[in-house]
Amino acid sequence: MSLLQNYVLPFLFALAVLIVVHEYGHYLVARLCRVKVLRFSLGFGRPLFTKTAGEDRTEWVIAAIPFGGYVKMLDEREGPVAPEEAHRAFNRQTVWKRFAIVIAGPLFNFAFAVILYTGLFMNGVPEATPVLAEPPAGTLAAAAGLHGGDTVRSLDGEAVTTWQDFRWRMLQAALQRQTIEIETLDARGHIAGARLDLGGVQPEDLEKDLLGGVGLALQRPVLEPVIGKVEPGPGARAGLQPDDRITGIDGAPVKTWDDVVRIIQQNPGKRVAFGVVREGRALALDVTPDSVRSGERSIGRVGIGVRDSDKFYTEVRYGLGVSLVKSVDKTVEISLFSLKILGKMLLGQVSWKHLSGPLTIADAAGQSAQMGLSYFLNFLAVISISLGVLNLLPIPLLDGGHLMYYAIEVAKGRPVSERAIELGQRVGLALLLVMMAFAFYNDLNRLITG
Repeated sequence: MSLLQNYVLPFLFALAVLIVVHEYGHYLVARLCRVKVLRFSLGFGRPLFTKTAGEDRTEWVIAAIPFGGYVKMLDEREGPVAPEEAHRAFNRQTVWKRFAIVIAGPLFNFAFAVILYTGLFMNGVPEATPVLAEPPAGTLAAAAGLHGGDTVRSLDGEAVTTWQDFRWRMLQAALQRQTIEIETLDARGHIAGARLDLGGVQPEDLEKDLLGGVGLALQRPVLEPVIGKVEPGPGARAGLQPDDRITGIDGAPVKTWDDVVRIIQQNPGKRVAFGVVREGRALALDVTPDSVRSGERSIGRVGIGVRDSDKFYTEVRYGLGVSLVKSVDKTVEISLFSLKILGKMLLGQVSWKHLSGPLTIADAAGQSAQMGLSYFLNFLAVISISLGVLNLLPIPLLDGGHLMYYAIEVAKGRPVSERAIELGQRVGLALLLVMMAFAFYNDLNRLITG
């Protein structure tokens, strides 16, 4: 039941939302262009649910195979069309109308990501402040003069407010093998600058802990083992309460919150005895941590948070206008980064191991859903952008392949021949099968070998 609830259902929900968003883009623009839509299908294969509605009696279908969907329009190439409806057939439309209908799907994916990011920027998400741990001797960070306790203020003149921002900017710089200027603020309030040369980063370094490899890590504060919040879950059911001080777990002494996290994570699904002090009274409570996936392993989770954690986290919020601008910038940034990664894969500069399939996406969907709504919405935004970028690739069978045909039609002044389209579809199918094979292999490899 936990596998279904924690991973399968979030994955299917994410798929359904993103497919509906994409296909609704095609559907809406087709209607605006006065093209008759015969069917809107969520999924492929045998229909499980069908409803006919609207002036055109469009079929709304939920099908058995959930990995995709389609909008079927009136088209003389696919069947007979009544003379009085010929003007509403897709193939009778101008090239610009066909172009608009096809590109609407990916554009709706990008727009959906912008909407999600706008909401997240307005609501605010608590994230770790970018405070550096002491770099190990001999690393690039140590050689650059960075020190533990330094707070990163900016990278190449662009402000950095969270650790997530810092990681993202560093990954982009490493991909381009750039030298990056880091401005920091130390505990005494002194501002300093450092130059970090990432020119020596190799493709295999991108598959590992990139920041750790150059000596950069988030400083982990020493926190007392005192509960600050209790979420619905094993801890609440066992009777743990805010302000409880944890003194031991299963006989092992607990001195810091890191000890609590470590022991809980090591005992997924196993009952452990918590020793706590509440208002001067010692109590013993049995707790069975939930088993959740984290990357390639299962860890325990109880649903408790540490007190005073807000001292080490920041929550950045913006107004509607700023949030909208930042969300557009972020969507464009992630889209371009995805294209760069794909390009470097084709050139052999980045491993194909970065290509992920449904198992990895399902794992990410489950993990983000367990972390909270804001994390799941962020996951949806990233996958929606990836879906938009993928569909714009000039591969026949994808939206980008059709757009390529229309661009050729505009340049030549006449449509691409049916023979060329047929050959293109065969090539496109082969390319997609190769990509799917790589993705499934990577998924299975991660699952089996870690």
